[in-house]
Amino acid sequence: MQLKTSLRQNWLANIRGDLLAGLVVALALIPEAIAFSIIAGVDPKIGLYASFCIAVVIAFAGGRPGMISAATGAMALVMVTLVKDHGLQYLLAATLLTGVLQIVAGWLRLGVLMRFVSRSVVTGFVNALAILIFMAQLPELIGAPWVVYAMVAAGLGIIYLFPLLTKAVPSPLVCIVVLTGVAMALGLDIRTVGDMGQLPDSLPVFLLPDVPLNLQTLQIIFPYALTLAVVGLLESMMTASIVDDLTDTPSNKNRECVGQGVANIASGLLGGMAGCAMIGQSVINVKSGGRGRLSALAAGVFLLIMVVFLGQWVKQIPMAALVAVMVMVSIGTFSWESLKNLGKHPPSSSVVMVATVLVVVATHDLAKGVFVGVLLSGIFFAHKVGRVLRVDSESTGEGQGRAYTVVGQVFFASADNFIASFDFKEVIQNVHIDVSRAHFWDITAVNALDKVVMKFRREGTAVEVIGMSEASATLIDKFAVHDKPDAVERMMGH
Repeated sequence: MQLKTSLRQNWLANIRGDLLAGLVVALALIPEAIAFSIIAGVDPKIGLYASFCIAVVIAFAGGRPGMISAATGAMALVMVTLVKDHGLQYLLAATLLTGVLQIVAGWLRLGVLMRFVSRSVVTGFVNALAILIFMAQLPELIGAPWVVYAMVAAGLGIIYLFPLLTKAVPSPLVCIVVLTGVAMALGLDIRTVGDMGQLPDSLPVFLLPDVPLNLQTLQIIFPYALTLAVVGLLESMMTASIVDDLTDTPSNKNRECVGQGVANIASGLLGGMAGCAMIGQSVINVKSGGRGRLSALAAGVFLLIMVVFLGQWVKQIPMAALVAVMVMVSIGTFSWESLKNLGKHPPSSSVVMVATVLVVVATHDLAKGVFVGVLLSGIFFAHKVGRVLRVDSESTGEGQGRAYTVVGQVFFASADNFIASFDFKEVIQNVHIDVSRAHFWDITAVNALDKVVMKFRREGTAVEVIGMSEASATLIDKFAVHDKPDAVERMMGH
């Protein structure tokens, strides 16, 4: 019963919307797959086969219905050196290993690591991608004849105004069909999909990479495969989170990791390059009405049918029409609200978002941008939590003792403040340190407590630490030295 419900919900609940959205996505995938193949330094059919294969496999194996995966620019940038130095066969071998590593990541449940990526990083990632998508269209516009600008403007007009008439047909599809018809009818001399590269005229065939199976091959492909696996999962997890927000539905991140791996293994065996989820295409899919797994399957199948059997027609599609669609994606992907929030949100959040955007746009490397964003988020978080620590004190025993109460988190960022909160020069007989409302997190915190106890003992003051939580006590018992023999001598270096 549950299987039947899941089947209906994921495959049959939105048949018309999924099929039409899949057609739009397939049309938009063609020039991108060709362009990414050119970036990677391989034949256009390598990217097209990869996009068909990954889109179809991920429809069944992925953890996020409605998300589109195919050959991507982020992955293509990683492959350039491998292809240049060792050739296509080593790229196919690296693609297979990438898939294996991604499946292992899914089995290890590394999808949960997405919870460590803050909302500011995700927003920065999305904004950077929107900028990169727009920048990728500039070569088609710079130095182009005026008719290209007129076609792009007309395409954007159709995309944004046609839904006012009816939403039965996705406006990006109408844009592509109308502009192609106009270009063919008027015989316009402008760039078309056919000018991007030779389209394949046959179905992909199963093959194993022609590389020697030895340690040297592994040494060559492993660094690239590991980078591809990380970049692919990072972009896929980010895209899944964005589609989750767009559709207000959850997704299985660990299943998505495994699904991406299975799709890349299938791609490598059919002569395709490694790929991952595509934010731009996923946004096109969702905005065009795609919601279920059928949309990804339809995108892959339509893509193959169009490039192999309808290649003569697909070649006629003007690039201006696809530029208009991608500009729409860029505008729709960018979080315009984040610009308004720059002044409203805490400065640390804004810095993280802007830094993520700048690094991604500057390096064209999504992984580096996210790494910088996560690193800055961690630093700002540690700084904030470190400042929350408070140590109160009051005199006891008619001035002969003092009771300290520690409230907050003691770790590497707050350890110095913790030590500075105690008065070691006060002439008293005993000190009580109540840590029942504190937590000691790391070795730095343990070392800080050691220093406090040692300094008091060196001044001849008896120290008692009370209220230690079970988790803190486990760490203290294992690593602290203040309760060990000859602790004072060791601590003071005597």
